[in-house]
Amino acid sequence: MTTFLATALALAQDEPNLSPIGAGFFTGFTLVWLAIVVFEAAAMWRVFTKAGKPGWAIIVPIYNIIVMLEIAGKPLWWFLLMLIPLVNIVVAFMVMIGIAEKFGKSAGFGVGLTLLGFIFFPILAFGDAEYRP
Repeated sequence: MTTFLATALALAQDEPNLSPIGAGFFTGFTLVWLAIVVFEAAAMWRVFTKAGKPGWAIIVPIYNIIVMLEIAGKPLWWFLLMLIPLVNIVVAFMVMIGIAEKFGKSAGFGVGLTLLGFIFFPILAFGDAEYRP
């Protein structure tokens, strides 16, 4: 959204370095990006509700990680591991694999959740997967 506002402001000030084609491209890019973000948030909201957790938790920073740990069945102190560089990458893989397994999916699906979450979370959310605590 800030790109859109900056582009609009630059055009309003008759910025010589910004063409209308560039402004249109960045406006379109921003709108597509915003649609993807909203869709991904809706998918993760649905995954949270399928797991019996509040969907709104996805939009609250830090708390959403704690809820993901609960869904994956991991101890809450792992949150501290998420704060350590490089260790957090390994922990993220383990948490996503745990979430995938709780929904009856394979470890490969968990790797997909980690690396390509924008594809795998909607599959988990809108597919027939059921949460098994």
